[in-house]
Amino acid sequence: MIDLSVLRGSSYVVLGLARSGLTTVRALMAAGIDYVAWDDNAAVREVAARIGTRFAEPSTIDWTKATALVISPGIPNRLPKPHPVAAAARAAGVPLICDVELLARAQPKNRFIGVTGTNGKSTTTALIGHILKSAGASCEVGGNIGRGALDLEPLGPHGIYVLELSSYQLELLQTFHAHVAVWLNITPDHIDRHGDMAGYVEAKMHIFDRQDERDCAVIGVDDDYSRTVFAQYGKLARHRRIGVVPVALDRLVAAGVSYHAGELTDADRYVASFADVPTLPGDHNAQNAACAWAACRWLRLSREEIIRGIRSYPGLPHRQEQVAKAGEVVYVNDSKATNADATARALSSYRDIYWILGGQAKEGGVESLEPWFDRIRHAFLIGEATELFARQLDGKLPFDRCGDLQSALDAAHARAQAEAAGPAVVLLSPACASWDQWRSYEHRGDAFREMARALPGAERVGKAE
Repeated sequence: MIDLSVLRGSSYVVLGLARSGLTTVRALMAAGIDYVAWDDNAAVREVAARIGTRFAEPSTIDWTKATALVISPGIPNRLPKPHPVAAAARAAGVPLICDVELLARAQPKNRFIGVTGTNGKSTTTALIGHILKSAGASCEVGGNIGRGALDLEPLGPHGIYVLELSSYQLELLQTFHAHVAVWLNITPDHIDRHGDMAGYVEAKMHIFDRQDERDCAVIGVDDDYSRTVFAQYGKLARHRRIGVVPVALDRLVAAGVSYHAGELTDADRYVASFADVPTLPGDHNAQNAACAWAACRWLRLSREEIIRGIRSYPGLPHRQEQVAKAGEVVYVNDSKATNADATARALSSYRDIYWILGGQAKEGGVESLEPWFDRIRHAFLIGEATELFARQLDGKLPFDRCGDLQSALDAAHARAQAEAAGPAVVLLSPACASWDQWRSYEHRGDAFREMARALPGAERVGKAE
């Protein structure tokens, strides 16, 4: 846990007592720092009470004594409607921050790598951390992935924190300084929280705040919004002598990094091919690897250290995680794909797919995935979305209504083993939330992994879990 004792003399209000909020309370208590806390959920408060949390009803909070409101990023602080505690803090002139900001204040001598983007944040963050650790660097990985910011271990002065940062976290930072800021991509998301696409882009751009000479911004330039960000920030960065590295797929960039025809190049010089790395399938992972390469090169890791780290990357659970193999059929757990955009990334990575999908449908269902239907041999529908998806797939794809995950996997396994004349994939990529039948996408993915490894003739694959 991060030692917050350097912040003694401050007084905080903590709003939201789930993962990051509860860790914040623990860290404040351990450091002997004054605080009060609140969560609207009585059951959550009951859990927090077990560690001795000191509560304050929102109406009783004395804002004149508060240094800051530490608000869990998932709680709205402006749109669509601010939480009353957030509104009260802002009215009193009290700044709103998150646990990442407390980490930055507690560890001012460390270097920070911040990773943001609509897609690929977790993989890129984990990959950079893996490369650094493989090279012997003192490194901790967390933020919006894995452990919360204050659950990480204190590092010596040469240590590096690699943090996945969401738009919700980025808008709550005041002193945090990304020595390497990685911007992957941006597509419409979280519009309810940011008002419109311009608000979403603006929130994401806080990743570059407070960068100065000798820092670096790695920016993916494969979508229109990101190209605009590159152009805008590039001018400012060059004036401040901040390095800016563009990253592109399928085209060479003379002053940047590209992944073209399966080969990674840096400033037009061939680096290596990573097309055969099983834990990084598809173009989206090519972008993740290229951005990780650029960030680690800026940190002066050698070519050999980075290549070795990328090739040994074990992958993340539930993100195109290969979990089993039977004959030439590979079983892939992509339970993290809870919307059509995420599933599109999986479908574009494979051919001869036996696709398991369904759950609680998102707006639009799977209609947008039609460009990849020619890769799919058969679909297996589960959960609440079954009839919606049956209508959307009718006449375009053969499918079975299977009801639950075990039935779908058994049917997909039987069909794939009987039909596949060569390499094929049984893919769980639901394009849906999991809550109709599972506690979370992790619960769903863990179950799929166990089921797949228990299939007749199946061999265990992968190490991500």
